[in-house]
Amino acid sequence: MQSARWVELVLRVPEARVETVSDALQALDALSVTVEDADADTEAEQALFGEPGLPPPAAGWRHSRVAALFDTPAQAREAAALLQVQDFFADSVIEGLRPVADTDWVRLTQSQFEPVPITADFWIVPSWHEPPAGAHTVIRLDPGLAFGTGTHPTTRMCLRWIATHGMAGRRVLDYGCGSGILAIAAAKFGASAVDAVDIDPAAVAATQANAAANAVNVRAGLPEAVNATYDVVLANILATPLKVLAPLLCAQVASTGHLVLAGILERQADELRAAYAPWVTLQVHDAVDGWILMTAQRT
Repeated sequence: MQSARWVELVLRVPEARVETVSDALQALDALSVTVEDADADTEAEQALFGEPGLPPPAAGWRHSRVAALFDTPAQAREAAALLQVQDFFADSVIEGLRPVADTDWVRLTQSQFEPVPITADFWIVPSWHEPPAGAHTVIRLDPGLAFGTGTHPTTRMCLRWIATHGMAGRRVLDYGCGSGILAIAAAKFGASAVDAVDIDPAAVAATQANAAANAVNVRAGLPEAVNATYDVVLANILATPLKVLAPLLCAQVASTGHLVLAGILERQADELRAAYAPWVTLQVHDAVDGWILMTAQRT
């Protein structure tokens, strides 16, 4: 049995007081402060996050459970005593203290990420796993700061398109590369040249590191580095920036080249078709869990 290493002070706090109470806990030397819906798993549970591109249904939960981590029970009790005499704490309740076991956080985090199948023989595999039997093409990728580990439907659809559309000898652009997973896949499937760009320098660095870890050649940089046309242009972003980027992305597609767009909800298909209509005719190529992959080919 694991021994208790830390202790949590658990509070029930109304929506209007969460930020103030959280700030006070941090000032009282809490190691961390977490907030969750106190009504979770009940009929009163409240959705806080909406669909991409839409405002959230609410700014916060009606009742929040705030848990502050402390080194010792004495510190937690002292923090509770100091909070109880503050005016802003009048509508809050102290639910108690609970021990927190000493945990191997690295192993716990790793256990949440398993190999991801894209096709029968193409898999995304974290570095701490052995590739499954029959995985002929493997991308080694660990969770990191940049988006794209192969678990989201938009990423899987893009990877499936790459795996089934013959990259050999093609020039490929991954626009909004995140982790670089699409660029790496294109290189793995034989692309002759792969460029990957992102507005976030952390994504560029992640792409460079992940490409090196997979022993493929990907040229990563900021968007202004792009000054060529490509046989395949991939962009897995979201619908609103994809609409804004329509003229730029279409200008990067070579004659007879392919444009592959993801990060689009099914209800946004007509918006994207209209935005790209002056240059190409977009079609829905794939759909998973309410998300779609749209593609076009220059004629």
